[in-house]
Amino acid sequence: MRTDPATTAHRAVGPADLAARTRALADAQPPRPQRNPWPERIRSVSKHIGLSALAVLMLYPLIWLLVSSFKPTELIFRDVSIIPTQIDMTNYTEGWNALPHSFGTYMTNSAIIVLGALVGNLIACSMAAYAFARLEFRGRRLWFSIMLMSIMLPIHVLIVPQYVLFSQLGWINTFLPLIVPKLLATDAFFVFLMVQFFRGIPRELDEAARLDGCGHGRIYLRIMLPLATPALATTAIFTFIWTWNDFFSQLIFLTRPDMYTAPVALRTFLDSTGQSSWGPMFAMSIVSIIPVFLAFLFGQKYLVKGIATTGIK
Repeated sequence: MRTDPATTAHRAVGPADLAARTRALADAQPPRPQRNPWPERIRSVSKHIGLSALAVLMLYPLIWLLVSSFKPTELIFRDVSIIPTQIDMTNYTEGWNALPHSFGTYMTNSAIIVLGALVGNLIACSMAAYAFARLEFRGRRLWFSIMLMSIMLPIHVLIVPQYVLFSQLGWINTFLPLIVPKLLATDAFFVFLMVQFFRGIPRELDEAARLDGCGHGRIYLRIMLPLATPALATTAIFTFIWTWNDFFSQLIFLTRPDMYTAPVALRTFLDSTGQSSWGPMFAMSIVSIIPVFLAFLFGQKYLVKGIATTGIK
């Protein structure tokens, strides 16, 4: 029987020959140039230094406010350094009791308004978003477009008709003008945010729930809301921050001193005809910032997750 020489040569190749061929191929290839790590390290260090300097620049006004709250009023603008030479705690005690009511009363008023706005936005905006995202009704696209257009309306356009309406209802100097509109899903931004999130939830979950006998109410409560936790948390955090820091609306609807909120009460420390109480005002500003800081600190994870998982689909 005759054998093929090429086949015999192929079979004769052993592990040693394969290793030799591999080394030969490796030697034939040009050596890879070694990368110098120093430019990358210099670039990384420069980037961190630039970001740190930018962070210090952005935080400097807050640091100066905190340091100035511990300075005597006469030294606040004479000594503008962030290293205090003298610490005085009287600004906090004087600021807490400087107004006709203690500053705790104004903080409580702000907390009541924030709580009402928070509950209203979470309930009303989520229900409106579920309707736009899941229900089929006539004119849905038209009403959704009108809702988006309302985002472009500034509050100064709406404040006059709102004041006339609430004045006729006898709601001036009550918390109702600042809470009741939230129960009607008037914050279109949060409705849009939740609509985009609900659209990302597979409809197969709705169909499976309907096969189990669930209606829209149970689908909304048991499927949509648990899955929309990031969007709800984002809505809650933004509502808390925006409502707590709101000054214009609260100044318009709340004119009695006992109904003032923290931002409006801080304005009363400034006197255009006399001497302003800068030290107590700075101290109470720090006190009023603490709830916002805590809300952002503990809700940062949900805020980032809600923004990252909510896209324009």
